[in-house]
Amino acid sequence: MTEPTAPKIEFPLDYGIKVVANSVDGFHSAMVAIVRQHDPHFDVTSIVISESKNGNYQSYRMRIWATGEPQLKALFEDLKDTGEVHFVL
Repeated sequence: MTEPTAPKIEFPLDYGIKVVANSVDGFHSAMVAIVRQHDPHFDVTSIVISESKNGNYQSYRMRIWATGEPQLKALFEDLKDTGEVHFVL
């Protein structure tokens, strides 16, 4: 019996990501700069920010133009390399 394979994402496409990071000064600007390295046409107005109950963390939801898995992997790694990001979805 063959196991079903997960559907492949067909690139390019408008892709939503969520970043959860420490609530620190300067992170928003650093995150935007990183995202723009991977999507030069990134629309900063697509960012929706939510703060945690105690104000220690912020989540950022945004849309990017994804061109392929290598781009997404590199973006996720660059965001994690800031040392402020807890996870990227």
